[in-house]
Amino acid sequence: MWDTWIMPLTQEQFTQSVPYSLGSVRNQIVHLTSVDDTWFSALRDVEIPEPLDPADFDDRDALRAYWDRVEQTMGEYLAALRDEMLFEKPFPEGEDKDLIVWQVLLHVGNHGTDHRAQLLRVLHDLGVKTGPQDFIFFAYDQA
Repeated sequence: MWDTWIMPLTQEQFTQSVPYSLGSVRNQIVHLTSVDDTWFSALRDVEIPEPLDPADFDDRDALRAYWDRVEQTMGEYLAALRDEMLFEKPFPEGEDKDLIVWQVLLHVGNHGTDHRAQLLRVLHDLGVKTGPQDFIFFAYDQA
């Protein structure tokens, strides 16, 4: 998504406010990055980062670097994940205390799918020709 559709956008397209969802391509990506960082920080039992402010990320390269760091951390967590961990309750208190790890992982994936679909809508409205986002195509590319 980054190299195909996000990086080729003009700065105006990247930050253009649209009357849908979170308001711009930048805002969608900042939201996804921030939320993924929050959930995986919680799963790793490290300090939860402050929510990211889209205004701090007009520079796509800086946002991409942050995204890449979050994605790397997620990958490291997933690589260390063992079957028995999927059934643990990672949060001792609060509204999330009854969640099980597999539910959190499913939520993160589903949330990302939802916002990628919203992002495709915004890109389409900006005149960008997009393509399928099916997971299977991602899997094919990884093989």
